[in-house]
Amino acid sequence: MNPLSDPAVQQTLTGVFRLALPEIVLLGTACLAFLVGPFANRRWLWFAAALAGVAGAMVVAGVMKAEPPAVPTVAPLIPDAAAAFVRWLALISAAVFLFVSWPEAGRGHAAEYYGCLLVAAAGVSLTGRANDLITLFLALELLSIPTYILLYLPAQDRPNQEAAVKYFLLSVLSSALLLFGFSYLYGLTGTTNITAIVDTLTRANAAELSPMALLAAVLVVAAAGFRVTAVPFHFYAPDVYEGGPAGVVAQIAFLPKVAGLVALARVLGLLAADPRHQPFPVDTHLPLLLWVVAVLTMSVGNVLALLQDNLRRMLAYSGVAHGGYLLIGLVVATSLPDNPGRPAVGGMDAVFVYLAAYGAMTVGAFAVVLYLSTPDRPIDGIDDLAGLGESHPVTAGCMTVFLLSLIGIPLTAGFVGKLLLFVGAFTAPADTLSMGHLYQVLAVIAAVNSAVGAYYYLRVIGVMYLRSPVRPPADSRSLPTKLAVLALAGFTLVFGIYPDPLVKAGRRAAPVAATQTADG
Repeated sequence: MNPLSDPAVQQTLTGVFRLALPEIVLLGTACLAFLVGPFANRRWLWFAAALAGVAGAMVVAGVMKAEPPAVPTVAPLIPDAAAAFVRWLALISAAVFLFVSWPEAGRGHAAEYYGCLLVAAAGVSLTGRANDLITLFLALELLSIPTYILLYLPAQDRPNQEAAVKYFLLSVLSSALLLFGFSYLYGLTGTTNITAIVDTLTRANAAELSPMALLAAVLVVAAAGFRVTAVPFHFYAPDVYEGGPAGVVAQIAFLPKVAGLVALARVLGLLAADPRHQPFPVDTHLPLLLWVVAVLTMSVGNVLALLQDNLRRMLAYSGVAHGGYLLIGLVVATSLPDNPGRPAVGGMDAVFVYLAAYGAMTVGAFAVVLYLSTPDRPIDGIDDLAGLGESHPVTAGCMTVFLLSLIGIPLTAGFVGKLLLFVGAFTAPADTLSMGHLYQVLAVIAAVNSAVGAYYYLRVIGVMYLRSPVRPPADSRSLPTKLAVLALAGFTLVFGIYPDPLVKAGRRAAPVAATQTADG
């Protein structure tokens, strides 16, 4: 019997486009910009059009209630709680980036700039919903390809060009590793559907670990490591962050991390409907690999950030360190979810909360750099912020909020995210043969790294308030960028003081947390 003749399978396949309607709205708006932009390339026009496209996608996402697919093992997209969280994170981020990038989009390529931004946001959103290896790869490329263009659009000097070429070449290498890993997964299971792959490998590895499955997982981790800026796949970050446009760098600092972590969690089964279906449990030693990568990433990132005098390079290594913190959540999520001593925080819920907090504070810091920079007075070194508290008190106050949140000071969203990650690691089960007390050791290492990171963040705050300006930054006329800075600072403070809505949203999106609630 032909499986396509099954009514349930037909219903699942025909309902795919309904599951991607908001993303279709974004892509349609982007296509309009690409087609009409060459004839009317005005910044205000395409800013309004792109904002309308994002608003339309939000309305569709809020109004449309998508039903779960009848046959998940053939569905290319899946509308679970994690997918909804990632979608809203992508849509809100797209709206914020429209305001942040106002100064950069006005250099003769506004339509292309905003169109690429919408395509990248659609790629992140589809990554969260992907339930098939082919769909997942295409979603990741929807994010990567527009980023190449955004990096190269303003490439007028050698650092810009070097940043664009370096990111392109290493991103292509990352995609090759990802496809290589996917080919092993397909060869082992005979399907590209992620739900079917997770179920098949869960049964197979329960009987006997397949070395080829572990090799496939390692390749996928390496490919995701590029997007998360995990060590040793981080070495492109400082040059790209220093040479690229600040608005585009803000996107690179956040959107690929979201896509990389979610893609990795999907393939490793950490977002499966039944969290006990894990193709790579603790005894496969994959959690130990993630543990090592997390420790190296946060430690190397923080140590190298201490040595930087260039603000952008410091933020680059800061992003590397925070990639290590985010990997803590994946390490915790791989602890056996049916273990009676499972962690109080499931891992993935902490990752979702910290992703939202990290996006606000990191994008906010780059938005401040973009707001203060002018063609004849760019903000590159930390010393360029000297006396900012005197010359631009509101902007300095917002930058202080972002830096304190990056440290993890209480009453900021960064503190809430780090607390969940650290508590999850500290309360993870310590009775497994391959991990033992390494979860608790990971929490201690992360706390020490946070203390190390506090030094270079506080150094920037000291420069802003304790030193006199030699040449104060010029007053910027970029009102949209300033509005974005204020909104991101407000988000960081509001959800630091009252984190309950954000924490509940993260818990709803995490399957382990949902299972704990149901069991309780």
